[in-house]
Amino acid sequence: MAKKAPNPIDRHVGSRVRMRRMMLSMSQEKLGDALGLTFQQVQKYEKGANRIGASRLQHIAGILQVPVSFFFEGSPTHEGDVPVGLNEAPSPAYVSDFLATSDGLALTKAFVRIKDAKLRRRIVDLVEQIASED
Repeated sequence: MAKKAPNPIDRHVGSRVRMRRMMLSMSQEKLGDALGLTFQQVQKYEKGANRIGASRLQHIAGILQVPVSFFFEGSPTHEGDVPVGLNEAPSPAYVSDFLATSDGLALTKAFVRIKDAKLRRRIVDLVEQIASED
């Protein structure tokens, strides 16, 4: 029997849980303890392998100090969910996907600590130049 792929919205919600947990420097074990779960269960939630129920999501939101709506920001939509004319804008999902990685989060945290605006701009220019060499 073939393994069922996780629902894209479940994966998105899980990645937002992971991103927020990492922003707070909280381990999966600590979040699991607060929820009365094992860290393996938290891993399954974060990968979207297991769906997070409404009451559990409310509990997670409280622990991670965000509104429940935070987990759905930038979530994938189905055709017909967006009024005509509004679906041409590029999706911000790539930003949340990047921030959900440890490298993305570390880079963002370090970048915002740079006080010199000109230096930040030079770093952006450098990264854009490196990326355009591909």
